[in-house]
Amino acid sequence: MDLFTRTWTALRAAVDGLADEDFARPSGCAGWLVRDLVCHLVIDAQDVLITLVTPADAEPTVDAVTYWKLGEPPTGADPLDALIVRLAAAYEQPWLLKFHLDDVGAAAGRAAELADPAARVATRDEVLTAGDYLSAYVVEWTLHHLDLIAGLPGAAGPPAEGLARSRETLEKLAGAPFPSSFPDEDALLVGTGRRPPTDAERAELGVLATKLPLVLS
Repeated sequence: MDLFTRTWTALRAAVDGLADEDFARPSGCAGWLVRDLVCHLVIDAQDVLITLVTPADAEPTVDAVTYWKLGEPPTGADPLDALIVRLAAAYEQPWLLKFHLDDVGAAAGRAAELADPAARVATRDEVLTAGDYLSAYVVEWTLHHLDLIAGLPGAAGPPAEGLARSRETLEKLAGAPFPSSFPDEDALLVGTGRRPPTDAERAELGVLATKLPLVLS
């Protein structure tokens, strides 16, 4: 749960440090500008708040790893993806998006700090502990931090612990480790299809290359 706080705080700080012109740059999410990604983070923060106040009595059905499902790369046809683009454009001024993320994001951060990690919560028709739910979101914050800075050379990246935890999760989902020669960031970018592997990387990946990309949803 501490790692949730560190990765979320780092991501919000990265958004706060954006210049106005950065919001119109492409993000690492295919088809989304930085402003669209930041709008998505507002929705994510709302989801965290909703989930943490949605208790469940049933036994957990997923954990921090199996919370993630593997799907197909986005095509742009998903109604929610299209809605986020329209919502982001409606903000018009970057400072409004920053303000909304800071407001809702800070509340989500406080809710996470106050949550009982053993409490069971319900989301997406699944039940898991609050601790596992927040651990799963370390992957969300880490990947989107990489997306945010994809076109911003020199920008601060996500915490090293978040990169390592996210890699571990991705390897469990893939059923195989990435080559030890891959830095955590490259393992995540290549593993989730955010960039294609080089010929040398593909050779090192071996059979694992046939399972990529791992699209988390």
